[in-house]
Amino acid sequence: MADAPRVLSVNLAVAGGATGIDKRPTSGAVAVRAPGPTGSGLAGDSIGNGALHGGDDQAVYAYAREDLDAWQATLGRALPNGIFGENLTTAGLDVNAARIGEQWVLGTAGLRLEVSRPRIPCRTFEQRLTVRGWMKTFTAAAVPGAYLRVLEAGPVRAGDEIRVVHRPAHDVTVAFVFRAITTEPQLLPALLEIDALPDKIRKLARKRR
Repeated sequence: MADAPRVLSVNLAVAGGATGIDKRPTSGAVAVRAPGPTGSGLAGDSIGNGALHGGDDQAVYAYAREDLDAWQATLGRALPNGIFGENLTTAGLDVNAARIGEQWVLGTAGLRLEVSRPRIPCRTFEQRLTVRGWMKTFTAAAVPGAYLRVLEAGPVRAGDEIRVVHRPAHDVTVAFVFRAITTEPQLLPALLEIDALPDKIRKLARKRR
């Protein structure tokens, strides 16, 4: 029987670092709450570029350890938890197959998150990885990881179980939205009826209609 989905590590930005993408695993529980229009949802974390990252619709970024392992094989280098700037490195959960509006409960203290959108790579991400053409490579793979909004605040720590407690009836996944935004704009009209998507993405879909 497969292990239950879980949080492998909780990662926070290095204090005084040049970018919020430089995150490292932390021990102990971390408080998570809706940050408002700017900032990270995790206490003690920081956002480098508030125009692109953070805020309620991007409060928490999750990336699967399984996908990091695949990138390790592709790039031929070690990729520790947090290197993609993810707050939560997960195990046992296909993050990119999560549906927009899907809700997760983490641990036993009431933290409830909702899948809101995919991560879109920026140049800071490419500079952090020091891989030539990384933005193009990452985009082509379409395994972006998920941003989540906070529905109910609470703590999170490494080892917490992740329970999917609500899965919408539609089939619009994190990976689907990523492809629609980046390489397959013909998919954009399918996003119009997905209420859990941020307004910015739905506005983009309306322009394509």
